[in-house]
Amino acid sequence: MTATDHRASGTTDVDGPAEGAWAVLLPAGRYDAERLVHHDTLELSAPVGESRPRPGDPVAVLVPEPPRLVALGRVAHAGADSLAVTYTRRAFDEPAPADQVPIAGPVTPLDAGIYRELADRLGPPPLRRTWLVSLDLPIEADSRAEAVRLFWSYVQELGPAELPAFVSPSGDELAMQAFVLGAEANQDPEEDD
Repeated sequence: MTATDHRASGTTDVDGPAEGAWAVLLPAGRYDAERLVHHDTLELSAPVGESRPRPGDPVAVLVPEPPRLVALGRVAHAGADSLAVTYTRRAFDEPAPADQVPIAGPVTPLDAGIYRELADRLGPPPLRRTWLVSLDLPIEADSRAEAVRLFWSYVQELGPAELPAFVSPSGDELAMQAFVLGAEANQDPEEDD
């Protein structure tokens, strides 16, 4: 049991009603942050027009230029200047084209048919599997406890931009691959990327 076992695998969200669907545009720079760290909810400070999303309304989360669908969700909270969306399906690593979506601001009403078409493009969520993820750092310290403190200091200071995380399917450790900033990264000093 891990601290993330409570997180749902997500659904395509096409079986429920899509009336009152919305397109939400991620602010500049937010895509990388959402792609890098798993968040259950997307919270935005965005002025909402006269027609306002209601809790439970389906949402297509998009990035601009070119428009791409990166997630589906449901409105958790909608205020005059804020919006919270609970993710139901993520596609940050493989966004789907969304050229047909008329984007008229950070939060735009979306035709139910277009929402269903977008959700269908994502298809069903992939099967979940167990992965082994590790971060190994050689640390010189006076004691084990000091080594752990220094480890967490390095992790906070250097973060995912400089520290490679190593991931492999459980049971196939020879397939290990390094990732930096959420993307595969060659760590062999004798090979050029």
